[in-house]
Amino acid sequence: MLALIALIISIVGFIFACIPGALIIGWILLPIAFILAIVSLFLKGTGKGLGIAGLIISVVGTIVAFIVFFAVVAASFNEAFGDESVVVEKPAAAGQAPAEESPTAETATAEGTRENPVAIGSVISSENWTVVINSFSKDGNSIVLANEFNDPAPAGSHYEVVNYTVTYTGKDSAIAAEVGVDVVTNAGNVVNGYDNPVMLDDNMGIDELFNGASATGSDAFVVPDGESVKIRVQPGMLADEVFVQP
Repeated sequence: MLALIALIISIVGFIFACIPGALIIGWILLPIAFILAIVSLFLKGTGKGLGIAGLIISVVGTIVAFIVFFAVVAASFNEAFGDESVVVEKPAAAGQAPAEESPTAETATAEGTRENPVAIGSVISSENWTVVINSFSKDGNSIVLANEFNDPAPAGSHYEVVNYTVTYTGKDSAIAAEVGVDVVTNAGNVVNGYDNPVMLDDNMGIDELFNGASATGSDAFVVPDGESVKIRVQPGMLADEVFVQP
């Protein structure tokens, strides 16, 4: 019974941990679930499987809560202190050298807005990060469901998958998760990867990168059927956002 309670609390805490406005509830429930799950593993006659599941979910939920918390703090800091300018370099045509753009804020504003997105393969650079969207899969259901532990998309929606590469160009080191990648539907809704987290063979992780190091991975997004999206990239917590046309 205790293991079941721990599992239920961990699931509820995980859900609240993904909601910025209700993050504090997740912070309260997840430690409770963790303690109950640990206790249940030492009791006789309890479901060890449920206790282990509750323990895993509470740990994963805590990690997600940290990511959401730092994302909220970064967004607030971004609004308070302004953005870094971003440079966009268009992908080169076959046999041609890439055309370099002037490193001004006007360049990022003119190209890379939601109304005028850049093409996949464009090099999006800020002071500390370079980001390239490598590919986009509109029908990502087969990719997501290749992992038997993932659930199908909710009714009336489907998965879309974005693969991208981040390269750190700043001093010391930084975490790849500082780069934000999400999608915005034609109806104006923002869809984040942590809204419906799934396990992919190449999930973009939270690697620590030093100057010149790169990480490549994918994120999956649940998109309502019949809606199109544009990819939104923020190459750093204080950087201007750039839209990419899938």
